[in-house]
Amino acid sequence: MSSYRELARTPGVGRIIAAQLTARFPSGMVSLGLLIHVEHLTHSYAAAGIVLAAMSIGQAAAGPITSRWMGRWGMRPVLTLLTALYATTIAVLALAPLPVPALIALGLIAGVSTPPVQSAVRTIYPKMVNSRQLGALYSLDASLQEIIWVAAPVLVTFLALQVSSVVALLVISVIALGGGAWFILSPEVGRVRIPRSRTALGRVLRKPTVLLTTGIGVLFIGSAAAIEAGVVAAFGEGGVESGLVLAAYALGSLTGGLGSGGIPMSRWSAARRLVIVAIGSALTLVWVSNPFWLAFALFIAGVGFAPALAVMLAGTSASVKFSETAEAYGWINTGQLIGAALGSMAAGFAIDGNGPVGAYIVSIAMVVGAAIIAAVFHRAFPDLRHRDASPIPDTEQLPVIT
Repeated sequence: MSSYRELARTPGVGRIIAAQLTARFPSGMVSLGLLIHVEHLTHSYAAAGIVLAAMSIGQAAAGPITSRWMGRWGMRPVLTLLTALYATTIAVLALAPLPVPALIALGLIAGVSTPPVQSAVRTIYPKMVNSRQLGALYSLDASLQEIIWVAAPVLVTFLALQVSSVVALLVISVIALGGGAWFILSPEVGRVRIPRSRTALGRVLRKPTVLLTTGIGVLFIGSAAAIEAGVVAAFGEGGVESGLVLAAYALGSLTGGLGSGGIPMSRWSAARRLVIVAIGSALTLVWVSNPFWLAFALFIAGVGFAPALAVMLAGTSASVKFSETAEAYGWINTGQLIGAALGSMAAGFAIDGNGPVGAYIVSIAMVVGAAIIAAVFHRAFPDLRHRDASPIPDTEQLPVIT
């Protein structure tokens, strides 16, 4: 834990982590809030699902592009514009009784305008701490984001069902504005300038680490989405058991992430940590109807979750130029969004055919696939045991007067 104490004493680290978590908090609220609101408005879960799909498509398509914009026009202008557009769109969705086609269009706009805070902050990190602290900072970031996925759904469900779905969406809009302003006005955001990328959009995917991490992210996050669908199918959305089991998953991830911050990352680290997730996921099949056993199994799976994500983040940082980091993280986030959609869809079909156990099998298959890919292509990950995770410096030719 000494690495975390050292991080806590580093000026600005605590502030930027708190600000980015607040700015990203709406991402854990908006899907459920929008689902409940559109269903209440249209009395159709199909319509609500289409609106959510439009938002997800917008996020996945725009992520690499808006992340790349930060190198062209600066982080603050891009984040300010997108935060204002996103918050306004959510507010309009809350207040305007629109027909379904208009709701779908607004869902798409909300997805496209989702601020790339995640890409921004992970680009800032290497400029805030020394190279020796960077691995621990990525582990801390991957761990603390579990707060979003535990607290945000609980808050938005309470507001939407106990107060009003309109109020729930307005709260999302307000948090997006407040958290976004806190992050945008943070001194670190103003001090760090991302160099303009000189390569074409998508060229960063030619880097083996970025392509591998994006591909693994599809399976890795898809596995988590399938597990969540299986748990909800087993105990119901409002069941206490569902909350217990999913909270254990998040607690395991938080524990594993904080505990692994000081462990050096080798080329095999991603595969090893994904194996832990696979073992925990496989244990769900031992006693599929017992919530306490499932909580134990998913706690074990969670112990490998944040550490595996931290390896992929640090490996990406060390493999690309600083001007490419934001776009690289944008592509990784797009892969994760696609994985979440595919995992949920596959789990839905499996649940219809075999019940919750079908979703668990889908989850196990996806994370085992991720572990196998990470092992087979382990050489694509940089060995960070004897080097830091700082991005490759940008260089250019300078004219020489002779």
